[in-house]
Amino acid sequence: MKILILLAVPLALVLSALAADCPKNQPKTEAALIDLEQNWAAALSRKDADAIACLVADEFEDADVDGSLHSRGQMLEHIPKRKPGVNHLSEMRAHVEGNSGFTRGLATLVDASGKVVARVRFTDVFTYRDGRWQALAGHESLLGEASR
Repeated sequence: MKILILLAVPLALVLSALAADCPKNQPKTEAALIDLEQNWAAALSRKDADAIACLVADEFEDADVDGSLHSRGQMLEHIPKRKPGVNHLSEMRAHVEGNSGFTRGLATLVDASGKVVARVRFTDVFTYRDGRWQALAGHESLLGEASR
């Protein structure tokens, strides 16, 4: 029993430390949602699944560019396997209504040589819970030629 307690305490401390990194007391504003999207894009560029886990609710689902649905777990599991590149967001719009909000924008993935690899129009739906915004759903549409 002592061994279980000795293992449980450090695990609890690690988990609470990870939770402590999640945003807290975010304002219920469009600007906060735009900042969240910028942080999400930067975390994808770093392949930082832990940072993204803080931004998405447990019930999160994503409709990928090919139309397939992915749960939160599936989406987080895929992040380390992403192709290298930097995500640049543009055409960002956000709207907040009470404890709900959404963002729309254009994500442009650029490789190390500066070549545009993909352009994706996205919409993310958020809820305000526990003092922070959490994504509930995402939808992505791959735009035509990357050179546009």
